[in-house]
This record gives sequence, structure tokens and C-alpha cells, in this order.
Amino acid sequence: MTDQLLWFATRGAGVVSLLLASAVVVLGLLTTARWQRPGWPRFLTAELHRTVALVSVAFTALHVVTAILDPYAQLGILAALVPLASSYRPVAVAWGVLSVDLLLAVVLTSLLRDRIGYRTWKAVHWLAYAGWPLAVLHSITAGSDATAPWMLLVDAVAIGSVVAALAFRLTMPASPRAILADVSAGPAQAGRGSR
Repeated sequence: MTDQLLWFATRGAGVVSLLLASAVVVLGLLTTARWQRPGWPRFLTAELHRTVALVSVAFTALHVVTAILDPYAQLGILAALVPLASSYRPVAVAWGVLSVDLLLAVVLTSLLRDRIGYRTWKAVHWLAYAGWPLAVLHSITAGSDATAPWMLLVDAVAIGSVVAALAFRLTMPASPRAILADVSAGPAQAGRGSR
């Protein structure tokens, strides 16, 4: 019974973390596009992005821990940290490991943002965009229910929402006033609303 609970916890936390990671990417793209609704301050989109990112990290940690404890996959701590070290679907697990490694780099630099500076933080923060497709590849290839209709729907929602936000971001012209405000405010101020 415990083994089955671990399997459900691993799969459930993985699905939730994929959806949350997709929401984080969408909110990040909307924030950089300076998207806001009337009566919705821009900082609120950035704060929502940050909060959803923290919840996503928690579900990703739950996914990894339960996968390590699950006796079926026999993942182990080394395989959870080192790409291709897993005996269970090594390439599929490696996509997830690489995604988590990039996520850890983003989390650590975000915690050290005041010490490492805005430019360094921003450069590392761009890694989050590389981590998301790796998480999608992991989702599509690693799970025993990866081809189940409900899982295909989850993947489609995740991919579709990010593609839509990216299309919006690429077609949204930057406001000259916002660009000038960011440039004149300097890196410390510019980074506050542009994540």
C-alpha cells in the first residue's frame, strides 16, 4: 500500500509541478511584456510569478523526494542529482534531473540576488526558460502514464499556455516610456518589476 501511495505522490507532484512551472513561465513572460490589467498593478504580476515559483519548487521537491523513496523506480539520491545515473529510464530521468539542476541554480541566485548583482542574477534567471522544456521532455518520456489521454491533455495545456504567452510576448511592442524608466532607474530598480 505504501509503495502505491509513493507512486501516486510522485506522479501527482510531478504533474502539479509541471503545471505550476508552466504557470511560472507564463507569468514571467507576461511580466517581461509589462502586461497588466486596468486596476492590476504590474508588481502584482511579478509577485504572483514569484509566489507560484515558490509553490512550484515545493512540488518539484516533493516529486523528487517521493521518486527517490519509491521502490519501483529505485532512483536513489545520486540518480536524482546526476544526469544519466538512473537505471530506470536513464534518458527520461536525465531530462528531469537537468531541469531540477537549472531550477536550483535559479533559486540559489535568487536568494543571493542582492550579493551577486542584477545582471548576474538575470543571466542565470534565463536558465529557467531552458529548464521548462526539459521538464516537459521528462513528463512526456518518464512516466508510466505518459501516453494516457489525461496526461497528454496536461502536456498540451502546459505547452499551449507557454506557446501562447511567448507569442504574446514576441508580438507585444515594448513601451518606450517603460524602457526609458528602466534605463534611467538603473539595474537595481529595473529588476524589481521585470522578472
